[in-house]
Amino acid sequence: MSAKRYENNAAIRRARRVRARVKASGLLRLSVFRSARHIYAQIIDDSEGKTLVAFSSLDSAVAAGGNISGAEVVGKMLAEKAVASGISKVAFDRGSYPYHGRVKALAEGARAGGLEF
Repeated sequence: MSAKRYENNAAIRRARRVRARVKASGLLRLSVFRSARHIYAQIIDDSEGKTLVAFSSLDSAVAAGGNISGAEVVGKMLAEKAVASGISKVAFDRGSYPYHGRVKALAEGARAGGLEF
């Protein structure tokens, strides 16, 4: 794939647009990656370029896997780790994924776990 075709990809444009708004907020970023089988989430400090907290459905604490109930557990566990690290406010970066299904479940789980966004 040429570089120009990559830049014009709709998913890439959507992700860049969402990420630009999130970075402009100046908050820590809760980034979500969704694969066919699993869901991953991490809280990133963009000023330092470091991942502060990460959790995924690969962890043994998530028995449901990467489905909707598993995504909600991932959100709650990530929020618990974040609150224990002293993080309470983040900006939600859904990337190019619509706010629906597993992504929405992860966000609601994170809110239930104590994160504000």
